[in-house]
Amino acid sequence: MWLPLLGLLIGITFGLLTDITIPEEYANYLSIAVLASLDTLFGGIRSHLQNLYDNRVFVSGFFFNIVLAASLAFLGVHLGVDLYLAAIFAFGIRLFQNIAVIRRILLNKWASARENSK
Repeated sequence: MWLPLLGLLIGITFGLLTDITIPEEYANYLSIAVLASLDTLFGGIRSHLQNLYDNRVFVSGFFFNIVLAASLAFLGVHLGVDLYLAAIFAFGIRLFQNIAVIRRILLNKWASARENSK
């Protein structure tokens, strides 16, 4: 469970310490890719807490979500439609759902630990 979080922290640290700039025309693609990867990260944490984690599902979902989101944005640019908004909406909802489930699981575990310690 801590490996994805460690990777996220290393990535954020690397991003803040380097002087890499992303051209403005790629900003939509990058934002969608980051949102898709965060969705996958929190989905992996959720499945780990529910004892359903499978590394193959996590890795394939990570890359599939990023490719799908970037493809929607690319298609939208060529059609002249803001399709990246659909990806932002879908991944945003899933992200908040995963965080809500993680919160409930951790609160239940914390409450159980408190009851067992009494």
